[in-house]
Amino acid sequence: MKDDKENNVIVVTRDFTHISEYALAHAVKIANVRNYEIQLLYIAKPGSHSKKIENARTKMLQVCAETSKLNGIICKAVVKEGNLYSTISDYATQTSTELVVMGTHGRKGIQKLFGSKTLRVLVGSNSPFIVVKSKPVDSLKMSNVVFPIDFKSENKEKLRWAIYFGQNFQSKIHLFKYPFSDRRVDANLDFAISFLKQYDVEYETHTAPPRDDFSNEMIYFAEKIKADLIIVTTTKNITFFDCLFGTDEQHIIDNAANIPVMCVNPQASDIIHG
Repeated sequence: MKDDKENNVIVVTRDFTHISEYALAHAVKIANVRNYEIQLLYIAKPGSHSKKIENARTKMLQVCAETSKLNGIICKAVVKEGNLYSTISDYATQTSTELVVMGTHGRKGIQKLFGSKTLRVLVGSNSPFIVVKSKPVDSLKMSNVVFPIDFKSENKEKLRWAIYFGQNFQSKIHLFKYPFSDRRVDANLDFAISFLKQYDVEYETHTAPPRDDFSNEMIYFAEKIKADLIIVTTTKNITFFDCLFGTDEQHIIDNAANIPVMCVNPQASDIIHG
């Protein structure tokens, strides 16, 4: 979440499936509290027939008109030709996009065999993504947000978004801590608590059971408290092997409870412990 709000844009990826309808519903929910502009982004394959592109643009304009009328927000339609994996992040960077919301069907079939499309889209973007698989449980509230505390040092940007949801949705931030004592984990927890206290955001701390799979325990916890969102940091320097076999955040994105997941790419400045 940027401190200077020069360009309050939320990009929503669009492919005319019910999943992209869910993504738009989540974006509207966020846009309503801070007067964000929504930009629907449809990506056509390079060399697509002009009639197909024009039909897509017409449909997008219709959706934007309906969205603006129903919600009183600015909505623009954008059609681009390009590669799915690079065009979204490139467009987000060019427009100083605050946030990208996209739907995913999960790791199924050939997508699972050749790596996650979702994960490949996320990598390299300066803008955080919220990845959704179902419509919002509540169109207004975001009561519970799960924030994992682990060994990772890149947490500042993730914390800024926790503050955003705490202040704008009165969300309770659930700090879910790695189960074993470690100075890096403890430092991350202390920093997160001081940050949340500074901005008067409600929080609770929880410690995972001492088992092997922290991600599974966090998903189970998020489902138990009926979390509205999980915020994670993506893996640095991701490889083809990661895309093929999955990272922790891919496993979290694919959670069976269909809880939306915000993925924040690590920034060079996001170091909170030594």
